[in-house]
Amino acid sequence: MPAMLPCRAMSEAFEREVREFIARERPPRPEFKLPQTFLEVESKEQFDYLRAWQAKVYDAGYLGFDVPEAYGGRGIQPDKKRIVERELARARAPFFVNTIALTWVAPTILTYGTEAQKQRLLRPLLRADEIWCQGFSEPGAGSDLASLTTRAEATSDGWSVTGHKVWTTLAHFAKWMILLARTDPTAHKYAGLSYFLFPMDAPGVSVQPLIKMTGEGGFNQVVFDSAPMPQDALLGELGQGWAIAMTTLMFERGAAEGSSSERAAPFFEQLARLVELARRTGRSEDPVFRDRIAQLWLEAQALAFATPRAEAAALNAERPLALPLMNKLVGSEWNQRLAELACELLGPEAGLWLGEPSAPDGGEWPRAYMNSFGMTIGGGTSEILRNILGERVLGLPKSK
Repeated sequence: MPAMLPCRAMSEAFEREVREFIARERPPRPEFKLPQTFLEVESKEQFDYLRAWQAKVYDAGYLGFDVPEAYGGRGIQPDKKRIVERELARARAPFFVNTIALTWVAPTILTYGTEAQKQRLLRPLLRADEIWCQGFSEPGAGSDLASLTTRAEATSDGWSVTGHKVWTTLAHFAKWMILLARTDPTAHKYAGLSYFLFPMDAPGVSVQPLIKMTGEGGFNQVVFDSAPMPQDALLGELGQGWAIAMTTLMFERGAAEGSSSERAAPFFEQLARLVELARRTGRSEDPVFRDRIAQLWLEAQALAFATPRAEAAALNAERPLALPLMNKLVGSEWNQRLAELACELLGPEAGLWLGEPSAPDGGEWPRAYMNSFGMTIGGGTSEILRNILGERVLGLPKSK
């Protein structure tokens, strides 16, 4: 038997270490209802439970592998990050409540932030000591983000913000917001935008919850009434907001690492649960259901295989955004079709909701189906992503 390569042995040792940590430290399932994703964190008890878990993982040294040590991270170690993500998914461990901060705020600050902003903001973000939300969407802007009207006006000692943001996940717990605002109404709609790191505890800020069709909260609308923010809230240059926002959206859509096999692990975990459900409901031998489950498995494999494709520079040089855009589109719709199929397997029992003693799997499948629509809207709707892929990747004429 050939000798094991040192790097492989180190990876396997780290994998065992992480697996033992999760088995030992994972919090017990609480008595109250847990949210399915970070989009549905509603109550203080849900928030505290998830925040404590993120802090525990960080304190143990298993979070922050994409942030330099100088800013509170563990140094840039993508291999360790992938292993931790894979083991957390495999164990069905609780998710990190500060997902927005970890996934798209931190890399944006690392790209555009000043040294003072990096030193001040990144460490508490990693440990979930300070929560972040995103202030991009507006009620009147629809899918045309660049038409937003929230404005930031210069004052003697900073800025004054007036306007209205919507679909603001976690705003009711957030300490900070990444805020896109208009700073020059006379400029072209793209050139007149700037990007800010807004303190949510400023006066003049009103956070109002929005209730979804599941009856759950998590989304909010945020109203700014001459809310002040300091001079150093500006990220990047004045008028650079559109370019920075596109960078944030690129991270939101998964451009940081494409769709690695580790990031695809939740897909296979969900598939395993679906197969269990098919067997339990006596539908596992039905050729129609078997074919649909097989189709989902093939698509999950394709998402996992995106990793080597993303790492082959020659395949991505001309269209660097193609893979992340495609993976966001396919992944969010894949989740929706999986939950829909689960509800079909349940039949009339899919009408039993959370809290019903006889609801299969506690009513989580119909809840997952309704919650899945949020994923096909956030980070760009499926329709917008298809337009972008058609125009910028396939070279089709622009829509009219």
